[in-house]
Amino acid sequence: MHCAACSARIEKVVGAMDGVADVNVNLASESLNLKYDPDVTDPDAVAERIAGLGFGAEFARAAEAGEQELDLSVGGMHCAACSARIERIVGKMDGVREASVNLASARAQVFFDPAVVSRRDIRQAIHKAGFTTEISDGAGARYEQQRKEAEQRLAVQKRELIPAFAFALPLLVVSMGHMWGMPLPRFMDPAHSPLNFALIQLGLTLPVVWAGRGFYLRGVPAFLRRSPSMDSLVAMGTGAAFIYSFWNTVEIALGMQAHARAMDLYYESAAVLIAMISLGKYFEARSRLRTTDAIGALLRLAPETAILLRDGEQQEIAAQDVEPGDSLLIRPGARIPVDGSVVSGRSHVDESMLTGEPVPVAKGEGDALAGGTLNTNGSLTMLAERVGEDTMLARIVRLVQDAQGSKAPIAGLADRISFYFVPSVMGVALLAAIAWGLFGQADFSFCLRIFVAVMVIACPCAMGLATPVSIMVGTGRGAQLGVLVKSGRALQEAGSIDTVVFDKTGTLTHGRPELQEVSAFGEYDDAQALRLAARAESESEHPLAGALVRGAAERGLDSGGAASLEAVPGRGLRAEVDGSAILLGNREFMEESGVEASGLNKAVTVADACSHKGMTALFMAVDGAMAAVFAIADQLRDEAAGVVRELRSMGTDVVMLTGDNEVTAQSVARDAGIDTVIAQVLPDRKAGEVERLQAEGRTVAMVGDGINDAPALARADLGMAMGSGIDVAVESGDVVLMKGELDAVLTALRLSRATMRNIRQNLFWAFAFNVIGIPIAAGVLHVFGGPTLNPMLAGTAMALSSVTVVSNALRLRFFS
Repeated sequence: MHCAACSARIEKVVGAMDGVADVNVNLASESLNLKYDPDVTDPDAVAERIAGLGFGAEFARAAEAGEQELDLSVGGMHCAACSARIERIVGKMDGVREASVNLASARAQVFFDPAVVSRRDIRQAIHKAGFTTEISDGAGARYEQQRKEAEQRLAVQKRELIPAFAFALPLLVVSMGHMWGMPLPRFMDPAHSPLNFALIQLGLTLPVVWAGRGFYLRGVPAFLRRSPSMDSLVAMGTGAAFIYSFWNTVEIALGMQAHARAMDLYYESAAVLIAMISLGKYFEARSRLRTTDAIGALLRLAPETAILLRDGEQQEIAAQDVEPGDSLLIRPGARIPVDGSVVSGRSHVDESMLTGEPVPVAKGEGDALAGGTLNTNGSLTMLAERVGEDTMLARIVRLVQDAQGSKAPIAGLADRISFYFVPSVMGVALLAAIAWGLFGQADFSFCLRIFVAVMVIACPCAMGLATPVSIMVGTGRGAQLGVLVKSGRALQEAGSIDTVVFDKTGTLTHGRPELQEVSAFGEYDDAQALRLAARAESESEHPLAGALVRGAAERGLDSGGAASLEAVPGRGLRAEVDGSAILLGNREFMEESGVEASGLNKAVTVADACSHKGMTALFMAVDGAMAAVFAIADQLRDEAAGVVRELRSMGTDVVMLTGDNEVTAQSVARDAGIDTVIAQVLPDRKAGEVERLQAEGRTVAMVGDGINDAPALARADLGMAMGSGIDVAVESGDVVLMKGELDAVLTALRLSRATMRNIRQNLFWAFAFNVIGIPIAAGVLHVFGGPTLNPMLAGTAMALSSVTVVSNALRLRFFS
């Protein structure tokens, strides 16, 4: 594909096939996403239809349920016997359903059951047969393959530029020099040797046409198939100039008005046009190559080797060979090769590549580790749990690639116009040339210049690239900042959000209750009361129990344990500590248990004051007498109030949605600076509240933790899932905020607005360029006594338009 007309044609033809539900072709990423009914059609039929349009499509084969696919590059094969041997060895292994080896591409594809056989077993079997292997499947391999192909195409384009300009520049001097006052030798002067003058130009033009033969090899067949592209415009425009000039050369050789025909040659137009357009396409391709730099930066984070601990010995192996269950040594300064957990050791790990947070995180026994993160100052022994395409890094790369291959709704207009654009331009060029001949009494050479200028100034590429390149750069930059945008639609939607709804627990707050105050009564002081409460709660799994235990530990109190423990659901617990009967729970539990009334009334007064501060009151009685009230609260995030202020300054309304009681919710909202509070809403009703806001005409973003907020995240116009729990977040959120802090909400919204602003700029200039350029090329200014547009300038302008669009998109790489 070379322009938006190509991608639009594929979408229209494939979309009309029976059984195809949806097709999305992305020009910038050169990808196709297909939804189809397997009972009606299949990818092979789609690929055949695409091939009939003059393009190539390759669909990946999929593994069956419960299977995995292993794609290997195999070294050491020399003949069909080698590939057959590998197929036979691997195909006989238990758990392998199919093994296919391609000698020409030196690749092997294996479908296997990971519960029976491992990747390492398969590769070792091939190694024992005398061959080498390298894993080449997954998002990283796809990126590397596309990158390699793009670099190869860029190298070919660069090589073709050398002869194009080496011959086009002298041709320009020969053809135009005498008009600029540069005398030509007598043997090539058109006044004395018109035939030599023409033949020298022809000789200089042919190498340029050969260097740019791709325009003709692609453009002419596309025109004959009635699906013209940008290459067709270039081929027809430059081809017309060349054929006309060649015919005049023949007439000069035959002695027919030789001097007049010598001044009516347009070889330089054809050659310089090809050279300049080729230069523009080269710069465009080079710029487009940089749009995937973010993915490359992520992939480079994964180390190539790992240190395997086996039988007390250290063995350096390829990171690709790590299997789940392996024990790995992570030295200081080394990157973690796969996902897993710490078995022993303590250190700090830099997770900025995942979260954008520059401060290293402390890690100890049992803590999770993510592949690609950097171990800073201590040695760790880890257990490998998720490897290959299952690691968080690989899944992030896959998310970014999917997003870069998607389209935003705003691209629809450009796509529809692009489909009809090239045929319309051809019609305008032909009509303009005929009109000048019939009504302007212009000679044929003038009409030809008009025809060529219109054909080559039109630029469907700029329209086709305006949206996807911005999305590619924007989503890539977002990944570097810890904001994963899953689609172009989500990126566009984020730019139009006018209401942000925050879940409270775990989003506006840390999601972990902490002990704030202790109010002891009677014979107990605060420390004694807390020690008793912590011992009573030591075996409980309730979040409030954890707050008491942590609070005692922070104050240096030895909590110990309880002699007996009985949980009372919805009320509290009964326990025995040092021979005393302990009651811990809510007010109703105290009343039902017959706690002494005067002490309880005093405790209720304290509890009411706690509630107005947004804290939960936990009552404790010892041997039937009120002993203490513990105030526990889930602390508001430090950045919450600042984020809310920034959202308001951006013209966005902020709403808090929570299942907590009204008093606690209002207290938290007051501290955060939120005026609109929807409290006492169960998780299954949160989606309904979001829908109610939408019914008011609002465009709603829901920010939650991606677990019990999943229905609301899915119902919102934009779901923003907090934290690094990517498993749930990928399913429920449109945007994943890996940093786990509220600042990422601002980053996501600002990035979206910056990207949409960039897209609108690109679309404006792409449309404006064509709307202004085509009439000028058609000679509108000349009607009023102005100049005409030289075809060489028209071709140069067309080449630069695409470069301008891509360069503008690349500015998003510096978004912060």
